[in-house]
Amino acid sequence: MNRSLALLFALLCVGLLCGVSLSIAYRSVWGAILCTVAAIGCMGYGFALSARMRRKRGG
Repeated sequence: MNRSLALLFALLCVGLLCGVSLSIAYRSVWGAILCTVAAIGCMGYGFALSARMRRKRGG
């Protein structure tokens, strides 16, 4: 995965984790759950995309 795409995924996941902390601060259970699930999905998709791109490159 190139660096700009990795940076995009990293910033998106950090933003979602900040959303979790804000949801907890505002006592929004559904917001915390939604942001947590979205963050886990974003991380999982990033890892899967990285593996797919590595396999496609042949390394």
